[in-house]
Amino acid sequence: MSISVPDVHRRAIIVDGHCDTPYRMFRHNVHLDEHDPEAQADLKSLQQSGITASFFASYVPPAYANRGAANFARKLCNLIKGEAERRADAVSFVTDSAGIRAAKRDGKLALMIGVEGGHAIEDSLDILRELYDRGSRYMTLTHVNTNNWCDSSGDAERHDGLTDFGRTVVRTMNDLGMIVDVSHISDKAFAHVIETSRAPVVATHSSCRALCRHPRNMTDDMLRALAKNGGVCMINFFSAFISDAVAEVTMRAGKRDRMEKPPADGGTEEMPNDRVDWDLFLQWFRSLGSPEATLDQVADHIFHAAEVAGIDHVGIGSDFDGVPALPAGLTDASMLPSLTARLLERGMSEGDAEKVLGGNFMRVFEEVERASQPRLP
Repeated sequence: MSISVPDVHRRAIIVDGHCDTPYRMFRHNVHLDEHDPEAQADLKSLQQSGITASFFASYVPPAYANRGAANFARKLCNLIKGEAERRADAVSFVTDSAGIRAAKRDGKLALMIGVEGGHAIEDSLDILRELYDRGSRYMTLTHVNTNNWCDSSGDAERHDGLTDFGRTVVRTMNDLGMIVDVSHISDKAFAHVIETSRAPVVATHSSCRALCRHPRNMTDDMLRALAKNGGVCMINFFSAFISDAVAEVTMRAGKRDRMEKPPADGGTEEMPNDRVDWDLFLQWFRSLGSPEATLDQVADHIFHAAEVAGIDHVGIGSDFDGVPALPAGLTDASMLPSLTARLLERGMSEGDAEKVLGGNFMRVFEEVERASQPRLP
């Protein structure tokens, strides 16, 4: 299907806050430019999408918490950098805002690393610094699991938010120039991050709870606090975070995240079932017969976040390759221009669309870079 690409979409620096393609490539042992029928984002569709920079997640399944999480994070960081090196003709590995702008100028896809799951640092500031040195430019403080220092929205609360060490993690990330990602964390932990961070924070892949009552989404009060902080909420495309009807079916089924169970052998390396658990989760989700979310519902979340937080505090964080269902009309990365077209059709100005597509994130990233503190040699 041929998709018309609005001029503003071509002009804009477009930043996708979260893409789980590395984990898909790891599970299926494929490269970014190789065919994979499960792919929601690959090199071809990403090039068609118009995306300038995509944060590829170094996602650490919760089963690795206290069982080799840092090694798994390192493995995916290496995979991401290796893909950029392998296709250096079309892809750049980028670690700063200037690199994103250079990729736009050169017509390349910029790949960046965001670590997903604070358990990846194994409660060590040295590992946090190491992951930054490996190229990670944000860390999602939790995944669906509450870790040893931060409560998750998808798990039992153990810390009443963020521990003292968790606050130290946030401050250290500020010093490094590493974006603090508040997606997945509990409401109380979010409040503690806002109190603690001296730089803007980002929800790299979260939507609006007022429209879809999933606990992964942000309340209006959280959106307003994020705006006061100067940060950005990057809207997630997952149908269960966009459509209240889909969320209701999913939550009623009571299925916990696919990766919460520990490795069968208690080992510290690759879980024996790493490559099949996602497939089982896909089968489970599809068996629910959930209603279909729509492109307009994604636009609804963008407009709602803009109304509550202000147009300067909204972005996009697709979650491509990390979710089992995407809205009709937005089922892979190549269809992203359709979202821009829909925003314009519904009255958004080209200037505001450019902010949502990536301008707002670039502002925050540059502020985070300026707020960093040089490290002693």
